[in-house]
Amino acid sequence: MLIASVSDFRKDIKSYLDRVAKNFETLIINRGKDSGIVVMSLEEYNSLMATNYELSSRKNEMRLDSAIEKLKNGKSFSKDLIEE
Repeated sequence: MLIASVSDFRKDIKSYLDRVAKNFETLIINRGKDSGIVVMSLEEYNSLMATNYELSSRKNEMRLDSAIEKLKNGKSFSKDLIEE
């Protein structure tokens, strides 16, 4: 996680954004008395939103937990895809 002040961010915005995008780092911009700002890559944001959606209902959360347990206990299987 990176932390920068607004003035440091302004001075070297390209470098900060490159590090966020290339290294999947999260940048927190400290704004003093105002609330801070979080900057993350679009890929990281989309991943968080997908996880949030998948865990949005209790039923789906239980289904995912069950699938994880099956994988951990070796009770999973694989199938080949049919190519046409």
